[in-house]
Amino acid sequence: MATAIIVAILIIACYLGLRSSVKHFKGQGGCCGGGDSVPKAKKKKIKAVNRKVILIEGMHCDNCKNSVERKINEIEGASAKVNLKKKQALVEMDREIPDEMLIQAVEDAGFEVVRIE
Repeated sequence: MATAIIVAILIIACYLGLRSSVKHFKGQGGCCGGGDSVPKAKKKKIKAVNRKVILIEGMHCDNCKNSVERKINEIEGASAKVNLKKKQALVEMDREIPDEMLIQAVEDAGFEVVRIE
């Protein structure tokens, strides 16, 4: 009887862990503190004269996406739109912004810049 109880507990634990992992890798999980109510980054309208694409490693969910957008949008003259599946941020700028500032914003959000195009 005790063995059956232990096996049942292990099956339930494995099921819950697997379900959470599947959500996480689909970008729907609560990694990084996300969950169901992820605060969205404020939309920022600028008159774009320059665009850059930043390839980013480490984003998994909407909270990750919103963290990067918020940090880049804090830069005066920059507006970001992150594509989680492509692992990139499209940054529109109303002036020339040094790559170092963009890299620092992404790193401050907790992610790694692979390259800027």
